Amino acid sequence: MAAFNVTTASRVIGGSAMLAALATKAARRLRLSRAKHPSLAGHSRMARRVAALIPFYSYDEDRFFECDGAPSAIAARRRAGFTRLSHYYGAHFASTNALTAETSPAVSDLQFTAAYRVPFQFSRLVQRSLPTGAFLAESSGVTVTDLDGNVFHDLTGSYGVNLFGHDFYKACIARGADRVQQLGAVLGGYHPVVAENVARLRALSGLDEVSFHMSGTEAVMQAVRLARYHTGRSHLVRFCGAYHGWWGDVQPGIGNPTPAHDTYTLSEMSARTLEVLRTRTDIACVLVNPLQALHPNSGAPSDGTLVDSGRKAGLDRAGYTTWLQQLRQVCDARGIVLIFDEVFTGFRLARRGAAEYFGVQPDLVTYGKSLGGGLPVGVLCGRASLMRRFRDDHPADICFARGTFNSHPYVMGAMAEFLDHLEAPATRAMYDDLDQVWDDRAALLNRRLVEAGVPVRVANLSSIWTVCYTAPSRYNWMLQYYLRAAGLALSWVGTGRLIFSLDYTDADFAVVCDKFVEAARTMQADGWWWWNDDITNRSIRRGILREMITNRGGRKSG
Repeated sequence: MAAFNVTTASRVIGGSAMLAALATKAARRLRLSRAKHPSLAGHSRMARRVAALIPFYSYDEDRFFECDGAPSAIAARRRAGFTRLSHYYGAHFASTNALTAETSPAVSDLQFTAAYRVPFQFSRLVQRSLPTGAFLAESSGVTVTDLDGNVFHDLTGSYGVNLFGHDFYKACIARGADRVQQLGAVLGGYHPVVAENVARLRALSGLDEVSFHMSGTEAVMQAVRLARYHTGRSHLVRFCGAYHGWWGDVQPGIGNPTPAHDTYTLSEMSARTLEVLRTRTDIACVLVNPLQALHPNSGAPSDGTLVDSGRKAGLDRAGYTTWLQQLRQVCDARGIVLIFDEVFTGFRLARRGAAEYFGVQPDLVTYGKSLGGGLPVGVLCGRASLMRRFRDDHPADICFARGTFNSHPYVMGAMAEFLDHLEAPATRAMYDDLDQVWDDRAALLNRRLVEAGVPVRVANLSSIWTVCYTAPSRYNWMLQYYLRAAGLALSWVGTGRLIFSLDYTDADFAVVCDKFVEAARTMQADGWWWWNDDITNRSIRRGILREMITNRGGRKSG
């Protein structure tokens, strides 16, 4: 009997322990789930499943102009405006569009960007009637010129590369090449200019060591690898909506053919996220893209996803600073590596980047884009204890990373020219009131838009801008085509992101203001922003959902 009682007691204790372990695991899992953002962008696996269910369908010409239920008179105005734009594009962009059409079948990038400039329901007619050329002939000052001789004020920012202006980067590349021409394209050994660049990057980053890579994506990959190597932990934390390159672990949802297994996508500026960081033991690092301060928990804005007027943006610098300070404290307490991904924002917000702008020092920081002086580069700076790629006591245990073109002499020469400029007294002085200059310019454009009576506003993080819309509409994406016709060059994401180079003068900006407001007025006159009290962002989304359900059966037109 005693043995039976002991056995029974052991089983009860064992069962209780198992239940306690399961309860603890369930609590941890629930805590993790609650720290995710409620949007699809915060639930990568669900986003992949939903994406797989969305059918392609295309509006016919009638539906194209009245999918929001507009009366026939408004649809006729839209059709007339669309036809005028189409004729304008055909007459003014003929050579540029012809070469783009000839080249696109052999360049997958051009096929992708053409298909996703606007919501897919509208894409076929837009591609046929408003083709957007991909070729440019020259640049000068704050403008670019296409193959037809059209001069545009450049709002593309060369995807963030163009910080100081086209003429500056031309000179950077030329002078950088002169610096290293005696060595040429010798790889493996370093040109002495590398030593100069390293010293200045250490001073700028406030960190101990530097490694060079060929792209920002590669630099972020190495930062995460080193964090995992030194912490012995598996998982990285990225925040909802943030972009860190196109490799799998940082793109765990749509866009990645296979799901990421060692990534947590959590909500930014969230107490629940901080609690996850405090309690889990498998987190190696946290990735922060400072650009998200403009639109926390939202993905990179693109007109291809602009199905209504729900896009929101706005900088709360004090709030984001507090968030980063809290994040820094938790990472310190838990031995988690804090990484700033400054591939896009580096040197744009402040001379020493986001660390200076927000007053928070990361453990590792990645740079790219502008730092190469116009040539491709990725750079990782970090604390010495995290940058080491081998262990003294275990010589076979290494964290390998190399690249044939890392520290290419011509890239290093152009980088040296960029860093020279960054240290110049005039450049340092420019940074003193940089935020005020661009905040004032955004406020000026917003005043002009209010006076014009158009439902358009801009939000900005210094010289990085996005366009928001104040009235519900399915046609906001059309603004990009009116802006191009007015002489403003946009990247393929349209009005989602405008990037100004810092050489824009007040006079240059005044021209942009005039063109922008006139384009918006013309678009409004053409009826694209018609709406009534029955139309809301919610009703628009519900209508699109009904269309998708209807077209799941295979219909290909709206």
